[in-house]
Amino acid sequence: MTPPDYEYLRKLLKDQSGLDLSADKQYLIESRLLPVARNSGLSGIPDLVAKIKAGSSAHTVKVVEAMTTNETFFFRDKVPFEHFRDTIMPEVLKARAARRSVRIWCAAGSTGQEPYSLAMCLKEMGAALAGWRVEIIATDLSQEVLEKSKAGIYSQFEVQRGLPIQMLVKYFKQSGEFWQVNPELRAMVQHRQLNLLHDFSQLGTFDVIFCRNVLIYFDQDTKINIFNRLARLMEADGFLVLGAAETVVGLTDTFKPIPERRGLYRPSGVRGGLAMPKPAMAVGY
Repeated sequence: MTPPDYEYLRKLLKDQSGLDLSADKQYLIESRLLPVARNSGLSGIPDLVAKIKAGSSAHTVKVVEAMTTNETFFFRDKVPFEHFRDTIMPEVLKARAARRSVRIWCAAGSTGQEPYSLAMCLKEMGAALAGWRVEIIATDLSQEVLEKSKAGIYSQFEVQRGLPIQMLVKYFKQSGEFWQVNPELRAMVQHRQLNLLHDFSQLGTFDVIFCRNVLIYFDQDTKINIFNRLARLMEADGFLVLGAAETVVGLTDTFKPIPERRGLYRPSGVRGGLAMPKPAMAVGY
């Protein structure tokens, strides 16, 4: 791959997905895109670049999907889900007692392990959510990973990563070498393709937003822009959950950290107007 081709792909990826690759990541592009080129019947990355420059949107999509990291597993990092169970939901249940509804957004939900982990947490709450309207919206840039999430089918290796055996038995059905999330749990999660670089105000307002392990790939200006737009979609007493390597500190004053709750933030009140919720199907308890 020539230096001009690498620079072209760096710019393309930043424009299309926000992925901000440093100048020394050529090896990463080569390792991920060479299989894409060969699977497309091309001799190498230069031919792939030529196809994109010629206007092939299909090849552009393949490149972006190959380069955006989809590493995830059930109950990843544990702490955010402990926060969800012990801090977030008890407060949300109190604050929303009158309307008995809660909206949760998993931004960059990938292949579904995070939204389904949240759905299992909610199910484990049992009678506490009886009569409540609950929505979990899972979004991702990649339509391919969203399709996998919708199907809810995982390999033995995938279900062994972070998923307690009692949860596997309770919420999954085995089919040969694979396990599928049961229909009741799958029905709790709505899927939508969405690019965080674009306007997402149409999603409406949320009580809880999980936006974990995605902003680390963006440059500072893009992070600030996304944080500010997330704040506009969050209820004034809502919760934002970030990944362990992510923070709002030093970037924006729209959110404030919650002391002794790593990765957990609340709106500070410094923000723009809220978008109106968009009607959507939900699961009743």
